[in-house]
Amino acid sequence: MSFQTIPGQETAKRILQSGLRQDRISHAYIFSGPVGTGRKQTARMLAKAIYCTNLKDDACGECLECRKVEHGNHPDLYQIEPDGASIKIDQIRELQKQFAYRSAGSGTKIYILNQAEKMTVQAANSLLKFLEEPTSKVVAVLVTENGHALLPTIQSRSQWISFTPMPRAEMARVLLEEGHPAALVQPAIHLTAGIQAAKEMIQTNGFAEIRSTMIQLLRETLTRYPSSFVTLQQKWIKAGLADHTALLFDLMILWLKDMVSLRIGRKENFVYIDQMDWMGPLSFKRETGEWVRLLARAVELQKRLRFNANPQLVVEKMLVDIQGV
Repeated sequence: MSFQTIPGQETAKRILQSGLRQDRISHAYIFSGPVGTGRKQTARMLAKAIYCTNLKDDACGECLECRKVEHGNHPDLYQIEPDGASIKIDQIRELQKQFAYRSAGSGTKIYILNQAEKMTVQAANSLLKFLEEPTSKVVAVLVTENGHALLPTIQSRSQWISFTPMPRAEMARVLLEEGHPAALVQPAIHLTAGIQAAKEMIQTNGFAEIRSTMIQLLRETLTRYPSSFVTLQQKWIKAGLADHTALLFDLMILWLKDMVSLRIGRKENFVYIDQMDWMGPLSFKRETGEWVRLLARAVELQKRLRFNANPQLVVEKMLVDIQGV
């Protein structure tokens, strides 16, 4: 295993490997970027590279130190996840205790805080003290979706490493070469920011079924309107898919974007390529502005879901709006 096994993120990898070669590893990093861009994988790879006994700027994956990190039992590597909804001050205090008293063979201790933006104010202030006054040689990696959500004082004491979404064309190429169905690859690469996140979405139980049901609901709403409510009841509510209504709307929004694209004659980045035969003719039965209004309506209703609106009622309202435009 090496940095080269991490898809994309060439700038991040170059900065880290340059620091390793020059023995200029920062005492604290902020790995900031969307979920699925390889932040956690890179944090672990950095730990491996620091401990690796065979290579200076990478991880060989074969030495004892690399294997300890891989198996999650390296005594000098400590990882923290949110305890429920947040990272609490007791977790930071326990980290400080572990690093103050535990003997270390390598001389360097590393801790990785995943979802660091979820630290409570008390935890963040305690961490700040730890950053300023480490009890030994310590490297901190704060993994976060939004580094700007961290205390400004923590940001100023850390080296910022940005993780950017992988280009969709590259994601599609890799996923298709691995044998994933094109019909699932296209929506997945539009809803995620990296290869691993896209794979997880494609392989999630029910993803293909949710996509298929969404297509059936929309097709019936536009061609055989009343039957779509029967489908909603039987294939969505009774099948126990109501918990995935947010994903249904994500897929529906992509579908509506495709309809706008078809209407104005743009087919690049088309998502539902396998549905073109019936979507194409239907797109011209309404004006572009009508499809745009439906797209805005879908975004509005999706927001209501975040405030605990009834999923069935929200989907029914969307189907009525689509039929009645």
